[in-house]
Amino acid sequence: MTKSDYKSDVVIVGGGLSGLPLALALAQGGLSVTVVDALDPARATDAGFDGRVSAIAFASCRMFEQLGVTKFLQGQMQPINDIIVSDGRVREGASPLFLHFDHTEIGDEPLGNLIENRHMRIALQKAVEEQPLVRLVAPNAVKKVDYAASHVMAVLADGSTVEAKLCFACDGRASPTRVAAGIKTIGWNYGQTGIVTTVEHERPHEGVAQEYFLPGGPFAILPMVGNRASLVWTEKTEAAKAILALDDEAFAEEMRARFGDYLGACRPVGPRWSYPLSLQLARDYVRPRLALIADAAHGVHPIAGQGLNLGLRDVAVAAEVVVDAARLGIDIGSLNVLESYQRWRRFDNTALSLMMDGLNRLFSNDIGPIRLARDLGLGIVNEIGPLRRLFMRHAGGVVGDLPRLLKGEAL
Repeated sequence: MTKSDYKSDVVIVGGGLSGLPLALALAQGGLSVTVVDALDPARATDAGFDGRVSAIAFASCRMFEQLGVTKFLQGQMQPINDIIVSDGRVREGASPLFLHFDHTEIGDEPLGNLIENRHMRIALQKAVEEQPLVRLVAPNAVKKVDYAASHVMAVLADGSTVEAKLCFACDGRASPTRVAAGIKTIGWNYGQTGIVTTVEHERPHEGVAQEYFLPGGPFAILPMVGNRASLVWTEKTEAAKAILALDDEAFAEEMRARFGDYLGACRPVGPRWSYPLSLQLARDYVRPRLALIADAAHGVHPIAGQGLNLGLRDVAVAAEVVVDAARLGIDIGSLNVLESYQRWRRFDNTALSLMMDGLNRLFSNDIGPIRLARDLGLGIVNEIGPLRRLFMRHAGGVVGDLPRLLKGEAL
């Protein structure tokens, strides 16, 4: 291997919504980190790059606070006070049976916060600028990673190199780092496309999120700061193509047929984005000196808004395992250390991924008997207080064996 231009304890491939939190967490534990991202940071925070809004669970909000990110999100966080889950048909309205999650049943804090992805990236970049142990190299791509017995060497597009004891792949579903390491995936396409846009509405939303199941897929209305909401509108792919091809007024009419009038007059504003939906799970999360994080390890259906939170849980666990190993003088890139991360996270990720897959299949159809059974199920769960509160705690990310950062504790 050639002599390195940069040297750090850890190299992270990908500086997005999982890579930057991981860098901050590792640095809090005293490790030096080099983050390499192919995307220009200014492009990543441009309003036209990513129109999505993410639900950040209560436990993930604790981690952001602990990592010094929250102070840069003031005025950009919309609390989720209630979630209403219902079933229905286009232009027919919702079933009278529904499931209502009210945050006051489990405490004073909201169930989480909705934050525009671009504002999250801006906040993470600012937090990284304050952290002397993190070096962000961008825009620059990792062309290959060479693995040796004692270290890794990442070769960048500009010819420079980064030497580290451990490489984390945070480079998304397609993850070139995962592919190059020979880690296979399993999964399937849903034949669905997610349409994302922002809607302005007349009445205040009061922090209520709606998950409205329609035959083509879930139609989520996510409250944003001000009298705005983000739509995550799932349709069969062919139908989605036709909807996206409509002019502004026809698109608005299709949107209103699903949105309803509970927030008064409404209209879509700004661009429309679309994303193909699929399930993808890596067969392994780790190799010697390599660990997969977030979408590189698991890509899920957005039906429950848990995709980013699963990735942030990976971040919290991986950072804790690696920092604790470093403090004990153990080689942080050893397979024994990395397998601790894999054992802690793989079951939870797989179980939740398959649960979301099952929910999508259960609700994305218009079969009479199934429709009746699921509506009854929503109504029954809504009447069982302990079960309803357990679901809320799951949504808030406070169930199970939590790493320290998700408890709001420092590493």
